[in-house]
Amino acid sequence: MSITFKPLADRVLIEPAPAEMKTASGIIIPDSAKEKPLKGKIVAAGSGKVDEPITVKVGDEVLYGQYSGTEIKLDGTTYLIMREADIYGIF
Repeated sequence: MSITFKPLADRVLIEPAPAEMKTASGIIIPDSAKEKPLKGKIVAAGSGKVDEPITVKVGDEVLYGQYSGTEIKLDGTTYLIMREADIYGIF
């Protein structure tokens, strides 16, 4: 599915990775105890600022802060929109 949403300037649209369903030892985590994922995939990116071009691209897997970005729903899917500066790194 293609996204028709185009972020402006240095903003990116991220599809968060799904939350972990169980621990490494096999214990199932209930919905109320799940932590927000801190990584995701960039699905759309702005063109950057005049003096600061954007360094990430669509398809990059990134790590971001726990309280970074704003949740938005597009076509029934939840995404995060944030500034490129809120991204810690690329996988």
